[in-house]
Amino acid sequence: MNGLRKYHNYELHPVKRIDGFENQAWEGAEAIGRILQERVLGVCRKKKKALVCFDMYPGVQKEEIMTLAEALKPVHIFDMEDYAKTEEEINKTFADYITTDRVFGVMCHKKIADLFEPEKLERAQEAVEDISQGCVVVLGMGAGILTEPDIYIYCNLTRWEIQLRYRKGMPNWHCTNTQAHILAKYKKGFFVEWRLADRHKRERYDRFDFMLDTEEEGRPKMITGDAFRSALDITSREPFRMEPYFDPGVWGGHWMQENFGLDPDEENFAWSFDGVPEENCLLFEFGAVTVKVPAVDLVFYRPHELLGERVHARFGAEFPIRFDLLDTMGGGNLSLQVHPLTEYIQDTFGMHYTQDESYYLLDTDDRKETYVYLGLQKDVDKDAMARDLRAAQTGKILFPAEKYVNRVPVKKHDHVLIPAGTIHCSGQDTMVLEISATPYIFTFKLWDWGRVGLDGIPRPIHIEHGLNNIQWDRDTDWIYRNVVGQQETVEEGEGYQIEKTGLHEREFLDTFRYTVNNRLTVTMEDSVHMMNLVEGSHAFIESVDGSFQPFEIHYAETAIVPAKAGAYRIVAEQEKIMLIVASVRK
Repeated sequence: MNGLRKYHNYELHPVKRIDGFENQAWEGAEAIGRILQERVLGVCRKKKKALVCFDMYPGVQKEEIMTLAEALKPVHIFDMEDYAKTEEEINKTFADYITTDRVFGVMCHKKIADLFEPEKLERAQEAVEDISQGCVVVLGMGAGILTEPDIYIYCNLTRWEIQLRYRKGMPNWHCTNTQAHILAKYKKGFFVEWRLADRHKRERYDRFDFMLDTEEEGRPKMITGDAFRSALDITSREPFRMEPYFDPGVWGGHWMQENFGLDPDEENFAWSFDGVPEENCLLFEFGAVTVKVPAVDLVFYRPHELLGERVHARFGAEFPIRFDLLDTMGGGNLSLQVHPLTEYIQDTFGMHYTQDESYYLLDTDDRKETYVYLGLQKDVDKDAMARDLRAAQTGKILFPAEKYVNRVPVKKHDHVLIPAGTIHCSGQDTMVLEISATPYIFTFKLWDWGRVGLDGIPRPIHIEHGLNNIQWDRDTDWIYRNVVGQQETVEEGEGYQIEKTGLHEREFLDTFRYTVNNRLTVTMEDSVHMMNLVEGSHAFIESVDGSFQPFEIHYAETAIVPAKAGAYRIVAEQEKIMLIVASVRK
């Protein structure tokens, strides 16, 4: 493999230090218990009764929280699962959102209270009120709906850790599906549980007295609500990185292993998520304690500052840009796929915008022919292609991809645009920076080259969804006119060049590549900027008005500059650097 292998400065655990709260962060059950006990005693001295709420994100281990609760010596613990509907009733209540599809559900718009029996909740509320003294604990997912606590602890968890726990056998909330496939658990989490929990959490940020980081089992960490909110406030105004995570895949390669210092004993790494706030986390350092906070908390708590008024008006408290890495160096082709059109994703899945995307070629193996599959060949017979896809799905034939789909040669720093409805996939021996809109699971796989997943089970194929969305007029001529080789220089001067590399007019993102030898000022036009350093060992993002300290970004790292910054300078040190930046088109 012909990778760069020369910088080795990719930071796997980027930490943001938050000063002024060193005495408001604790690590370990003993230290956390001591602080909570002191707070309980203080409340009981004033009013005889201290009502403590441990509100939990789905996936938090209840047993660990129960241990913390029991250390408070409560007169009673109210467990929210005692008031939940049965698993059968929950599945019936949310059946239209869970669906029978193996992968896809429908975005749920219900409330967390719909998980519970109203009569049971009412009796529990009365029982809480009837206790007149001592420590009373309410514990579990949605605990905040039961009563107004004196001490409110929110038990947090990232979605990536939830997925890892699913793989180890953890069921969905209040379920017995320990043996279910990861796709079934993830679907219920993505379309139902996380939507309910996020809606519940968003209404309560300013009420949290403490935030409990439960990411590492057996090693809880806790910060005050003030420390939590201040960290989000600070981050909403200055550049930051999220902690990336990496995952293997059937087509995975080895570029990231060699360039990022990942575990060389792993078979491969196919994915890196370094720019997906819904999945990634923020690492905040308070003195000697470092806590993990789901990055989506920043989106929910400070959407105006992070996104900008213009972007927030369009998307609400949702981060619309996504960067991730696809590594096929020494691996195989991705599955041949297509993403849904806007009206299809709205009508079928309840998502209000779709997954337009693009492939930026961060690197390729220049000793080999490298390519992406993109768009249809001229004069494709639609019915014949559909017949061949269905025959391939049943194992009767190997789908003749090149009979129907263009194989487009690509090299390092090419940028290929992929508006929804365009059939595509990246080929082997490429390192792709995928720049796209955020709805990242709505991929209709059409052909997976006869492979099974890492679990030995054939990966899901969605031919009918795909056929409903392929735009059959996007043939060879169309792709070369519209989505291949579209970069253009828009400004050039001493020590810099600005190129517009995308995206297509059907996509709401703009992408610009800045080549800088010295320094260059960039204005933001009231949109958050997401960026990746695609050439050079490092660069600095500096404040124009001195509102934040210089921020260093390394090769292949993704960073975010909140819209609140207004403008920033790209600064290169003793080398030419190239930075690709995405924003929401004005």
